Amino acid sequence: MSKRAIVHLEIPAGDSAEAAAFYSDLFGWDTQRDEAMEYTMFETGSIAGGFTPLGEQVKPGDILVYIESEDIEADLKRIEAKGGKTLMPKQEIPNMGWFVFFADPAGNRMGLFQSMGEQ
Repeated sequence: MSKRAIVHLEIPAGDSAEAAAFYSDLFGWDTQRDEAMEYTMFETGSIAGGFTPLGEQVKPGDILVYIESEDIEADLKRIEAKGGKTLMPKQEIPNMGWFVFFADPAGNRMGLFQSMGEQ
């Protein structure tokens, strides 16, 4: 089995502009606001991510890791067979790909991402 890369991180933030300035000033991360998606993204040089709004489902410290997938449905079957649980069905990110949330056996919420370039 090939190793799977972490392809995206989400860091909870009450104010995404403030979070973007903090990480950019401290670590030199590039940040960009996508108004259409109402989402602020960052690029560290080795990994990309974004700042998710705090809310009922997202609390400080709930950093979300997305792992690459070539076949989300097959991965979810394997996750469930190993004691994990699907938390959200496959969702499309227009012109980018698809994602899902799952819980590992310890209860950690994680994500899978499948690029539109892969079917």
